[in-house]
Amino acid sequence: MKSRICWLAVIVVLLGVVAFAQSDAQKSFDKLKTLAGSWEGPVTVVPALPEMSSDKPIHVSLRVTSRGNAMVHEMQEAGTQEDPTKYDHPVTMFYLDGDRLDLIHYCDAGNRPRMVARNSADGKTVEFDFLDVSGGTEHGHMHHAVFTIVDANHHIEDWTYMMPGDKPLHAHFDLKRAQ
Repeated sequence: MKSRICWLAVIVVLLGVVAFAQSDAQKSFDKLKTLAGSWEGPVTVVPALPEMSSDKPIHVSLRVTSRGNAMVHEMQEAGTQEDPTKYDHPVTMFYLDGDRLDLIHYCDAGNRPRMVARNSADGKTVEFDFLDVSGGTEHGHMHHAVFTIVDANHHIEDWTYMMPGDKPLHAHFDLKRAQ
């Protein structure tokens, strides 16, 4: 009888540990939440596009919303705040969907690609892989995103956009926390 009680106690403890263990998706989401705030920095685009000059910094705003259940990522070229309908001002949402961290990118191309996160071994990088897209892709679509946290005041974002004909366009954002 004593051995059954001991085993029952061990099982209850182990179940408690499993119940409170964070999933990789939750760990990735918590890591991304540390980026809440305003960020600015240069963007490098490969192949280079004349309309995407690297001499204008990009502004990125990240904020946690919906009681901590979602995160909003907004980006815009510096100096374009006056009319977001005239300028590229995409919005990306991050949220947990069960044991998965999803990203939906509301693109100026008129579509909404969805990506799923995978965590890095070092815990400093969250990489998003393409899952599917809603809306037309005749103008291309966002296909991949990587967030690398360098430290509390510096992070890097790498975004891959698939141009028509499945030609990749890579944008590298080197962002510092804005004061």
